[in-house]
Amino acid sequence: FSCKELAGLATMKDVARLAGVSTSTVSHVVNNSRFVSDEIRERILKAVADLNYSPSALARSLKINQTRTLGMIVTTSNNPFFAEVVAGVERICYQRGYTLVLCNTEGDPARLSHSLEVLLQKRIDGLLLMCTEARSASAEVFGRHPAVPIVVMDWGPLNSKADRIQDNSALGGYLATRHLIEQGHRKIGLITGPLDKLPAQSRQHGYRQALDEAGIAFRPEYIVEGDFEFAGGITAMQQLLSLSEHPTAVFAGNDVSAVGVYQALYRAGLSVPQDISVIGYDDIELARYLTPPLTTIHQPQEELCRKAVDTLLERIQGADDEPRLITLEPTLIQRESVRFIQ
Repeated sequence: FSCKELAGLATMKDVARLAGVSTSTVSHVVNNSRFVSDEIRERILKAVADLNYSPSALARSLKINQTRTLGMIVTTSNNPFFAEVVAGVERICYQRGYTLVLCNTEGDPARLSHSLEVLLQKRIDGLLLMCTEARSASAEVFGRHPAVPIVVMDWGPLNSKADRIQDNSALGGYLATRHLIEQGHRKIGLITGPLDKLPAQSRQHGYRQALDEAGIAFRPEYIVEGDFEFAGGITAMQQLLSLSEHPTAVFAGNDVSAVGVYQALYRAGLSVPQDISVIGYDDIELARYLTPPLTTIHQPQEELCRKAVDTLLERIQGADDEPRLITLEPTLIQRESVRFIQ
C-alpha cells in the first residue's frame, strides 16, 4: 500500500482498485444508494476496513454545496448568559445534524471582521451573530458574501438583510419596575447596561413607563449607566449609595450587574432585601444560588436558541420571504431579593 493509504487517507479509487470493482460501485455501497450483491458488498467493506477509508466530508460538501456547518460569532464576556446561550445553540445544532464553529471577538471590531472572513471562507452554510462591535467593521465582508444567510440573536448589528431574534426588553424592564412598585417601593434605582446598546435602552424605557403609570416622579440621579459586568454593578451601586437619599430598591439591567450590587451592599454593611431590594434580568443559572436567591426577569434562552437555529436553517433551505423580526416575551421570576415595604 502507499503511504497515503497507510496513513488512513485512502481514496474511493484506492478502495475500488483493492476490491476489484468500479468507483461507482464503491460509491453505491458507501452511500447505500443502489443494490449491490452481498459478495461484492463484503469485498468492498473489507477493502474499506483494510485501507481505513473514510468518505471525505469536504468532497461531499462540494458536491451538494452544503457543509452542514453553522458559524457563530459572540462577544466574549464574563457574563454567564452568553455561555448558556452558546451551549444551547450547540445543542440544537447537534439535534438538527449540524456542527457549530464558534468565534469570539473579545470586543475587537478588527477581530470581528477577521472571524467573519475566516468563517465565510470555510463555506459555512449560515451565520449566527451575537456581538456588539461596530457595524462598519463588517460591512465590507458581508458585501463579499451576500448569499450566506444570517440571523442576529438579540445583540448584534441592525442589518436589514438579516433575520433577528430578540427579547422584548422594554416589557422586561416594565415588569421588573412594576414588581418593585407593587411591593411598595417608590425610590427605585436603575443600573443600565451601555446605553448605546438596544437592550439597555429598551429596559430603561420600560423602567420609565412603569414609573409614569404609577405617578412616580422620575429622578435622573437614580439612573447609573453600567456595563453589564460584575465590576460595573459594584461601581454603580456604590454611586447610588453615595446619594443623600439612596433608593430602597434597585433594578439591575442584568443578573451579572445584580451580583455586583450584592457585593457593593455587602461591603457597605447592608443586606438584601432587608436594607435594599434588588431585581435582575436574564435569569442566569447563578441567580437562584445567590443569597438570597435573586428575583429576576427570565429570558427564554431555550426558545431563543431554537428559533435562531431553525430560522437560519429555513433560510439555508431556501426560504426567501422578507427578513423576520421575532420577539420573545420575558417573564418575572419571584425569589427572595425583594421585600414588601409600607
